[in-house]
Amino acid sequence: MPSAVRFGVNYTPSQGWFHHWLDFDLDAVRADLDSIAALGLDHIRVFPLWPYFQPDRALIRPRAVEQLVRLVDAAAERGLDVNVDGLQGHLSSFDFLPAWTRTWHRRNLFTDPEVLEGQATYLRTLAAALADRPNFLGMTLGNEVNQFSAGPHPDPDRATADEIDAWLTRMLTACEKGAPGKLHLHAEYDATWYQDDMPFTPAQAARHGALTAVHSWVFNGTAQRHGRTSVPTEHHAAYLIELSKAWADDPHRPVWLQEVGAPAPLIPAEHAAAFTEATVSHALDCPDLWGITWWCSHDVSRDLADFPELEYTLGLLTNDRRPKDIARSLAGAARDHTYAPAPRTTALAVPADPAARSRCAPGGDVFDAFFRLTADGARPTTVLDSRAADPAHLAARGITEVVTSDQVLHPTRGGTRT
Repeated sequence: MPSAVRFGVNYTPSQGWFHHWLDFDLDAVRADLDSIAALGLDHIRVFPLWPYFQPDRALIRPRAVEQLVRLVDAAAERGLDVNVDGLQGHLSSFDFLPAWTRTWHRRNLFTDPEVLEGQATYLRTLAAALADRPNFLGMTLGNEVNQFSAGPHPDPDRATADEIDAWLTRMLTACEKGAPGKLHLHAEYDATWYQDDMPFTPAQAARHGALTAVHSWVFNGTAQRHGRTSVPTEHHAAYLIELSKAWADDPHRPVWLQEVGAPAPLIPAEHAAAFTEATVSHALDCPDLWGITWWCSHDVSRDLADFPELEYTLGLLTNDRRPKDIARSLAGAARDHTYAPAPRTTALAVPADPAARSRCAPGGDVFDAFFRLTADGARPTTVLDSRAADPAHLAARGITEVVTSDQVLHPTRGGTRT
């Protein structure tokens, strides 16, 4: 039977970008939300900047929290649900960390006891302030917080996978205490799935929180290697959705495509609408999809300096709130789609060992095999190599065939598919 998939957008304010919290203008926010609602979308993801909301470990600014609540209420007036990211963290190439964690007060974000207490208090406070709002979906711990934990970050806060596991448990518990029963989760960029030494692991992504979030960006080597109209580029979001399922314990755990966008120049402006249509169509062919949330709502103003060039043009709407072709493509999908994907019965075995994640990255054998199967029309999913012979697990997921990358890429050497 067809079921609902959520369509939304990551809200980037048209005036002042996320620095709008310093000069909060509810009328400007309302105008932005009107332009989003006019596209027929049903939710937004919003980003308090952590240093502006908690400039001292013992000070969470009441006025900032009140402004967040007013934004959520304004969204409700326009029929928009809201997910709130807490520990911001990292956005559009800039880091936003409070002074009480840096330089002379340098303390590890994931292991220092005082930092952990400050973070948990902050997340619990935001969640509690919104707990009674019916359009409040829940908290995301932060935006791609994993980028702080390893290279290529220039000053990483090193932690072990066990320490990250404890951090995730504590922070999600704080969100639940603040707003019981809401949809609380965490979200990382694709190094979680692709980088061998990343302490945020695929198992954590697929087992902590109410659902799994994936962020799909084809500037990670996919579009550079394969081109803008290739199978890997147009199916990359679907690949991450299906890759995440290998580690999930729940055979039907929902997956949220929480960030996906059309980055220029790899996806030129004149091709962005076609890329959007293809990406969304292929994501909708993945079972157990919770929703698609595009990055982002409004272009970054050219009056702001030092952003990477691609960040200025990612919006569905211009900086003066005019919809682009890409907005019309997403709006059409939100309005006209039918979501009733058939089960994916062919599974590609992926390494359970997190130290072998690079095999799943662009250029890896698992990545290449998945898209060889996709090009052949097989509609693959993935399964851990440690579960590939578990009949109960395979049956619960509707998998009837398991193949290895060697069988796909080198059939004469690796044997035939079974």
